[in-house]
Amino acid sequence: MSLVRLVICVSGVYAMFLLWAIAQERLSVPFRSTVPPHTSDKFHFPLFMGTCQSILSSLSALLYLLIRRPPTSTVSLSHILGLSPPPPPPPTTKTQTNGSAKPSPPPPPKSLLRSFLQISLLSTLAAPFGFASLAHVSYPFLVLAKSCKLVPVMLMNILVYRRAFAPHKYAVVALVTAGIALFMHFGEGQRSSRTGSKGEGDGRSPYLGLLYLLVNLLLDGLTNSTQDEIFRMYRHLTGQQMMFWMNVFGTGVSTLLAVLPLPYIPVIHPSHGAHGEFGEALAFVRTHEGAGRALLGFAVTGAVGQLFIFETLQHFGSLTLVTITLTRKLFTMLLSVVVYNHTLTAGQWLGAAVVFAGICLEAYVKRRDVHAKRVVQEKEKPALKEL
Repeated sequence: MSLVRLVICVSGVYAMFLLWAIAQERLSVPFRSTVPPHTSDKFHFPLFMGTCQSILSSLSALLYLLIRRPPTSTVSLSHILGLSPPPPPPPTTKTQTNGSAKPSPPPPPKSLLRSFLQISLLSTLAAPFGFASLAHVSYPFLVLAKSCKLVPVMLMNILVYRRAFAPHKYAVVALVTAGIALFMHFGEGQRSSRTGSKGEGDGRSPYLGLLYLLVNLLLDGLTNSTQDEIFRMYRHLTGQQMMFWMNVFGTGVSTLLAVLPLPYIPVIHPSHGAHGEFGEALAFVRTHEGAGRALLGFAVTGAVGQLFIFETLQHFGSLTLVTITLTRKLFTMLLSVVVYNHTLTAGQWLGAAVVFAGICLEAYVKRRDVHAKRVVQEKEKPALKEL
């Protein structure tokens, strides 16, 4: 049964996120208008994209939590959604005889909700920068950069939470940085030799795209490090509960950003006329062939894919999930090259190999450490029984 569940989880993550990547890249290229003068226009509504996905993700997470709730009448909706710990199991005769420590008081829901609002705000602001970078860099480069979340996560943990890391993690960061530099250098060199410029002729600016990616990765790093802190503080919380609240608050944040009369803010709040971003996005979907299908595919596959990720995390742990997502991102880059006819130089393939070598080193060391801990725990079990 465990093997069947693993096969289902791996297949679900691969299928959903490979399709999600194709839909995301499709949304970054022009769509042909169905009304005169039949122009080709790009879909430039990242907040609307994020809102569509967060609505479906919150609904799918809620449905998952309701289906998987414990079959007992003592579990309330507050427990199911993670705002309070589940009720403790009834004490056995042994625990009544020996006594037991009093359970820690439940965390205040307001504090937990503020934490969810914080990470939702960070992730909502991060997404538009990632999508905006596609106007200036290729999708394979975006996938490669997004594979390097370890770097901003480490940086944010060091700067914000004052944490230290093992020496091998700094070697991983060095490999990832070197690989990104190689990929960027050889890609820019190829473009310069082909066009005789740095990309200004077609409106592309690789360095602006890289800046957008850096902002996206820094915000993602702060989001992930804050998620780690929330899980450390609220140990009763599950991944599906965090998924639900992140997407609920994310829907609210992106909707407010889209409808409030805020001043022009590059990437986050661009000017969309009197109708706002949501009105312009809906008009675009109605008048451009294929835009609605790509947007629906992006939202549905992202929402269902998150459920497979959290299911994998719950039953098989983070090491298995790291292995699955690592290989998935590699196949995503290869699929993008095949589907959208991207051309990579030998230097870019070398850079990608260096990046994935660094990530594989991180996964190998993590797996070795967990295996060593399990060996120690197995040796300690007989001693504990004797006591």
